[in-house]
Amino acid sequence: MSQDPQARPSNEDLAKSTPAPSDLEPTPAFGWTAYAERLNGRFAMVGFVLLLLLEWVTGQDFFTWLGLR
Repeated sequence: MSQDPQARPSNEDLAKSTPAPSDLEPTPAFGWTAYAERLNGRFAMVGFVLLLLLEWVTGQDFFTWLGLR
């Protein structure tokens, strides 16, 4: 008897094949790691958006806002 290709796997089969969430998430570490680079990139994107918002709200560019012009 062949198995139905539309049959869904049981919960036990899924539990065996699915890694734990702790295995998927990178752990923070010291130095030049992929986790640190990803976090740094996210903070850089947030900073860039905040800089654009600052320029839009004040009507001045960043250097003028700092008093360098």
